[in-house]
Amino acid sequence: MNQTAAVWLLIIVSALLANLPFINEKLMGVLAIRALPVKSFFIRLIEMLVLYVMIGLVGWAIESTLGNVFKQKWQFYVTTLTLFFVMGFPGFVYRYLLRKSSDKTGLLV
Repeated sequence: MNQTAAVWLLIIVSALLANLPFINEKLMGVLAIRALPVKSFFIRLIEMLVLYVMIGLVGWAIESTLGNVFKQKWQFYVTTLTLFFVMGFPGFVYRYLLRKSSDKTGLLV
């Protein structure tokens, strides 16, 4: 896999994982929570942070297979976390803004 393909793969997987907590009620998209029929925003936020760490580890693994791993400072992690949250914005809009307003009008079931 060349470097360009690896970067695009990482971006696409990041966008999918950033929206995962908002599009379903299962934990990490796999485990059903029987005690809570609806996940709270706090649980979704923690899930996003865990998914951010997981995609960071995947990115580190890809970087280590392509060459030397560069040391990063805190600015890199703050920037990538912010970008991960921005990638999750469509799922947030669907879950908290679009879905509730359309349920009243019957447009989206």
